[in-house]
Amino acid sequence: MADSSFDIVSKIDRMELDNALNQASREVTTRFDFKDTGVKIEMSGEKILVEAETEERSKAALEVLKEKMIKRGVSLKHLEIKDPEQSGKVFKIFCPIKEGISTENAKKITKLLKEEGPKSVKAQIQGDAVRVT
Repeated sequence: MADSSFDIVSKIDRMELDNALNQASREVTTRFDFKDTGVKIEMSGEKILVEAETEERSKAALEVLKEKMIKRGVSLKHLEIKDPEQSGKVFKIFCPIKEGISTENAKKITKLLKEEGPKSVKAQIQGDAVRVT
């Protein structure tokens, strides 16, 4: 009989993230309170960039993005939200996207499975995933 196994992973749905990003950027360009504030929400590589002319507007635009992500079912835990930085006349908020399980968390998971799981359960760290057999 074949052994059954499964992987514990942390992956983001890129299509849903892209949809949430597009919805948020569309909303900030059409909303009255964001008119003529230079608000932009865009993704470049593995980072999301929110920029505006004031710190409050950049934080408000980030809240719009968070709201859209929640509605699309994308966890906010995938974003590592930094503090707003002033760059010339604009404030920028960089949000790197986190994917995968860190080695520290993978070790915690395997330790927990060994301590509290059934004796026949084994866990192996495989890159950014944990395989449980």
